[in-house]
Amino acid sequence: MTRTTVYTDGACSGNPGPGGWGWVVPDGEGAFGGAEQTTNQRMELQAALEAVRALPGPLHIVSDSTYVVNCFRDNWWKGWIKRGWKNSQKKPVANRDIWEPLIELYQQRDITFEWVKGHSGSRWNDRADELAVMGRDQAAGAMEPVSVPAPSSAASATDAEHGAAAASDGARKIAV
Repeated sequence: MTRTTVYTDGACSGNPGPGGWGWVVPDGEGAFGGAEQTTNQRMELQAALEAVRALPGPLHIVSDSTYVVNCFRDNWWKGWIKRGWKNSQKKPVANRDIWEPLIELYQQRDITFEWVKGHSGSRWNDRADELAVMGRDQAAGAMEPVSVPAPSSAASATDAEHGAAAASDGARKIAV
């Protein structure tokens, strides 16, 4: 099965404050969502979790969050589990409610992680950032999430980005 590359990002105004997450598959689909009171770290994590939940098969997640990437690259999660969900300073692991399902899916699936420098001209990282900002802005207005299918080759991305239909998965999906 072919590995899908997905770019993920989080955004937050204030820390804590309104925040958003976004993910995008190059030349494919994307999604975003948010929370009224959250942190940038939670939104970075949520972006990865939402991408893994939405996309089947092997994944290659590209993120500008060392927090997310290093957890898997350096196997932090294994130490957390061994220590009963305590970090190396013997403190409770922050954001455990998001880490646990993400780690569970990571253990069940073929998933790799790669770090990319944020705001460095990476087209798809920039797009994931735009989606995260949209999620943050949506969270401030408490708008219900909706879904939009990927466009057909005849539809323009601009047109598809403005369309919306009801969704059951709790995320706003868009064509990119």
